[in-house]
Amino acid sequence: MPKVSEAHREERRRQILDGARRAFAEHGYEGATVDVLEAEIGLSRGAIFNYFPSKLELFVALAEHDQLQLAELWLREGFEGVVQELGNDPGWVGPYLDVPRMLRTDEGLRSRWFALNPELETKIVDGFRDLQGAGKLRADLPAETLVRFFSVVFDGLAVQQGARFGIDVDGTLELIRSAVAPK
Repeated sequence: MPKVSEAHREERRRQILDGARRAFAEHGYEGATVDVLEAEIGLSRGAIFNYFPSKLELFVALAEHDQLQLAELWLREGFEGVVQELGNDPGWVGPYLDVPRMLRTDEGLRSRWFALNPELETKIVDGFRDLQGAGKLRADLPAETLVRFFSVVFDGLAVQQGARFGIDVDGTLELIRSAVAPK
């Protein structure tokens, strides 16, 4: 059997995740059958499941990747960058909407999800504390409360975008700024 380079493996993994994102965004987790995944990804089930042992593992890998990308966007560009991204109707909104339902009913997945990347969560909370210390965010609430507030806002924006209601990005940003402005 020919040896495949790590770069090839990464490119193939990216191809699978990108196609899966489109399939899950269009059809949801339940509707993205293996046949739909094959058609969207452009690979056979054998090729797909050589990289991911099951449809659930593929979905979870995609959701974890997208969650990390969102957190990294937050760290680079703050809440404004995240709201702008949500306002652009990113392809990951569809899969993002399936995650809470699955977390609610699958305890194993829930445990795995919350253990995903504690270092990144710590960086985000520390970033909030830094912003509070610099007088850029209200300091009358714990940083963890502000993180949860933003999480709730982003979840709501994702639901609005997923339902194709659209988002008034400028108005939303103004409301958020006023909610978190130093008192």
